[in-house]
Amino acid sequence: MKILVIGSGGREHALVWKLKQSPRVTSIFCAPGNAGIGKLATNVSIPVTDLAGLLKFAQDEKISLTVVGPDDALAAGIVDLFQKNGLRIFGPTRAAARFESSKIFAKEFMQRHGIPTAASGHFSKSEEAHVFCQKMKYPVVIKADGLALGKGVVIAESSDMAAKTIYRIMEKKQFGEAGTNIVIEEFLQGQECSIHALVDGKNYLMFPSAQDHKQVFDNDRGPNTGGMGTFSPANILTPEIAERVHREIMQPFIAGLQAEGIVYNGLLYPGLMLTKDGPKVIEFNSRFGDPETQVFLPRLKTDLLDLVEATIDGSLDTQKMEWDDRAAVCVVMASGGYPGDYKKGLPITGLEQFKESKDVIVFHAGTKLENNQVVTAGGRVLGVTALGCDLRAAQARAYEAVSHVHFEGSHCRTDIAQKGLVG
Repeated sequence: MKILVIGSGGREHALVWKLKQSPRVTSIFCAPGNAGIGKLATNVSIPVTDLAGLLKFAQDEKISLTVVGPDDALAAGIVDLFQKNGLRIFGPTRAAARFESSKIFAKEFMQRHGIPTAASGHFSKSEEAHVFCQKMKYPVVIKADGLALGKGVVIAESSDMAAKTIYRIMEKKQFGEAGTNIVIEEFLQGQECSIHALVDGKNYLMFPSAQDHKQVFDNDRGPNTGGMGTFSPANILTPEIAERVHREIMQPFIAGLQAEGIVYNGLLYPGLMLTKDGPKVIEFNSRFGDPETQVFLPRLKTDLLDLVEATIDGSLDTQKMEWDDRAAVCVVMASGGYPGDYKKGLPITGLEQFKESKDVIVFHAGTKLENNQVVTAGGRVLGVTALGCDLRAAQARAYEAVSHVHFEGSHCRTDIAQKGLVG
């Protein structure tokens, strides 16, 4: 079977790495890919936004199955285009991907179907947003309605900060058209937890728990990023809370899809806040998380291809997922200056020593190959994932591996998984 994976980040590297292990896979292509993916698959220099180019490539190469990584391709309707042309593809349609591409759509859906989430308002006029903020308790959370590379969320600690944030997003277009409309919501107290579930429209299979680390600096300080690291499992998702997630979030979500005639086949990733009142949805994502995928797939023992095809075919009820009991920790190594401006093209050393390791996998995110040298090509450069008999062992192994990889200006958080070791 010939597979095409769309994307170029650490998530896509993990998807290629796992799919390649399936005995049914004969070859894998990745568009556009990165230096690490190029060791496992054939990179194809087609941007994820060039839907016509991707379609032509899939047709010319007689691709058996396409797996979509990033949200922007889904929001642009790549699944609709491939399906219209008779091609098999994994991911929700453009209409279903609105759960991520429009926070307003997702909020209204949750309110209609009783899915717990933060109280909020949404606005297309900045004047109305300012008035709403005057009635709120601080801090408040201000979100661009559309896709903003995981950075369109600001926690405003004061009315002055809220006013400046609204101005930057709506008037100065900090996030472009993604900020034409905004959502303002109450700040939820608690710990975040990432949930992943394969959804075939009527059935779902839930992954184990994970915790992401969004802020750039230790102790959850500094601006939001696409994710600086993650670990799995997360002990805060107790069996009791997991049962509430099934009962209060996943089951109402499936029922809501069916009630509204929304066809959703793909990966659903609700970001949760575990509050004193129970789990609440911060946002929905319509694709595999990054860097959550980099800890989930090393723990997944089941053939990912079987699960992907069952999701497309509506037969998840015939599948079971088996998981490695070991813990996994992923530490993101980022470029100096990220999530602001940063240099590209800096040589990376120390990668070769891990290519035979079974317990450490270095997933490439922002890398490319120049003159046979792997160099930096993005803000989040590498995701160093390690497995261990428990969380502490996985954490120690991940940071030991990080210490051997070098590029100028690199930085990472030093506390990934620490919150899982407390309490």
